[in-house]
Amino acid sequence: MSVTVRVPAKVNVQLAVGAARADGFHDLANVFLAVGLYDEVTVTPADELRVTCEGPDAAQVPLDRTNLAARAAIALAERHGRTPDVHLHIAKDIPVAGGMAGGSADGAGALLACDALWGTGASRGELLEICAELGSDVPFSLVGGAALGTGRGERLAPLETGGAFHWVFAMAERGLSTPAVFREFDRLAEGRDIPEPVASRDLLDALAKGDADALAATVSNDLQPAALSLFPELADTLAAGEAAGALTSLVSGSGPTTAFLARDAEAAEGIAQALRTSGTCRSVRTASGPAPGATVL
Repeated sequence: MSVTVRVPAKVNVQLAVGAARADGFHDLANVFLAVGLYDEVTVTPADELRVTCEGPDAAQVPLDRTNLAARAAIALAERHGRTPDVHLHIAKDIPVAGGMAGGSADGAGALLACDALWGTGASRGELLEICAELGSDVPFSLVGGAALGTGRGERLAPLETGGAFHWVFAMAERGLSTPAVFREFDRLAEGRDIPEPVASRDLLDALAKGDADALAATVSNDLQPAALSLFPELADTLAAGEAAGALTSLVSGSGPTTAFLARDAEAAEGIAQALRTSGTCRSVRTASGPAPGATVL
């Protein structure tokens, strides 16, 4: 017997970052949108905990107990007095170290799959609590759709969306470490007053109306200057997408994946083709959102 769970990637349409807290984290106003690029996590009973991975960038995925999927299985097992003796197989299609919550998706997928396999009967609240312990983006990977994340991003409030938004994602030649990007944010912010992070009312209205033009006018990412400081070549990718007709462009989360909002699916394909031939990125994908959260197949 095995259980397979499909989990989406995310794009942050707003990422407002507050000053560093005493615990080293930052308060955020993080507007998540799940998009239709997916990892699939399959869990099968085994003699011991084991992780395998296939797909693009699979060689970059840790296969030991530091993997978020393994940590999720261990956390659920510990709560329910059992051993995490499972084979976790990740079919990876979300970019690794790309700012699209691929590792978080695997954690949420493994958690839901193990819950189903073991019949633990964990409540939604318990699953979200474990997700928050695993990482700031993991709860949203479980929930999907669109949501506002506050605290360090783990406290979620669902958001209305009035239609589909079409995106193009350009994958960079190398990854970026999320902690390194936050450290660079802190360095660049040194000596400045950092306002409390607040979600943009105009952006939330644009999401609710399904208005791509209004959303394009309001997207923002406070981590983008830090990502560009560490990876200046991303500016060329952003410029290439905008020249190809994107309504707006931004670094996704902590990067280095860059995201481009298109008017419709046809426009997205045109932007994607231009980016593929621009010489500014490694690969390009199109996807629309919102997409559902972790789902047992």
